[in-house]
Amino acid sequence: MKMSWDALPAAEWVQFHAQQQGALQQAWAYGDALTSLGVVMRRAMVWGDDGRLLAVAQFMCKRVLGYISLASCTRGPVWHPQVSPVQRAAIYKLLRQSIPLPRLKVVLFSPDRPGDQVDRAETRGMSRVMTGYATVLLDLTTPLASLKAQLEGKWRNRLTKALANEKIRVHVQPSLKRCEWLLGKELDQREAKKFHGLPTDFVQAYIAAAAEPRQAFVVAYAELGKNTIAGMLFLIHGRVASYHMGWADDQGRQLNAHNVLLWQAMAYLQDMGIEVLDLGGVNTHDLPGISRFKLGTGGRAVTLAGTYF
Repeated sequence: MKMSWDALPAAEWVQFHAQQQGALQQAWAYGDALTSLGVVMRRAMVWGDDGRLLAVAQFMCKRVLGYISLASCTRGPVWHPQVSPVQRAAIYKLLRQSIPLPRLKVVLFSPDRPGDQVDRAETRGMSRVMTGYATVLLDLTTPLASLKAQLEGKWRNRLTKALANEKIRVHVQPSLKRCEWLLGKELDQREAKKFHGLPTDFVQAYIAAAAEPRQAFVVAYAELGKNTIAGMLFLIHGRVASYHMGWADDQGRQLNAHNVLLWQAMAYLQDMGIEVLDLGGVNTHDLPGISRFKLGTGGRAVTLAGTYF
């Protein structure tokens, strides 16, 4: 095997990531965006002896306690489907040993697969130190009629009611102006609800880092009269789109605006050729309402294997 760090062919990474439907956190533009915000990123590509690309891995790095280098490969590496569990174990080892960071380093991997799909041979010699992230995945290669049929009953009824409301106007488009407006709403709700996430500057940096910015995101928003009552932002990476954030005022919630926004966004993304919509974190304990909304789409609920050291 041949492994290279950092000075890598971006086009080959982007193509491979798209083919394997890699997660947002392993997208080339994601790394570029965080780098522009001052985050230290390390990237590796691994080729087989036959020249075939076997894996790409992107790490977010920081110093802990002043002397420990912590590197985290979130929802990665992205693998070629024919890489065996034994080969994966060898690549994990090579990545840990060769990552260009000072000594006393801690390297973490969070495979982008459920636990029952991670062979023991792959993680031999590693310990799981954190439970897995949960999300809902929607298969957008499924016809819209079938997607509608799989909606949970109450979810579908709310959608039907919202679609029938002729006063609600829905728009789905890659509008930077609407994106910036929605990020302002995100800052407001973070302050009100006391929660944190990626800096909102990340979104603009991600869009700017994309080869084709207008194909890197889409905003869905609903208007009632002169007021905008709800919005949703999706980030696009290859053949996958990831839900990033949403907002609604009291009227938007009462009129089930998010149901119609997500539905119209699904249709828009499907027309773009997007194959998977990742609805993001599900936590029924801390975020029961949002989690029920995502699960109500009838998508595939997935709990990833966890984080390994």
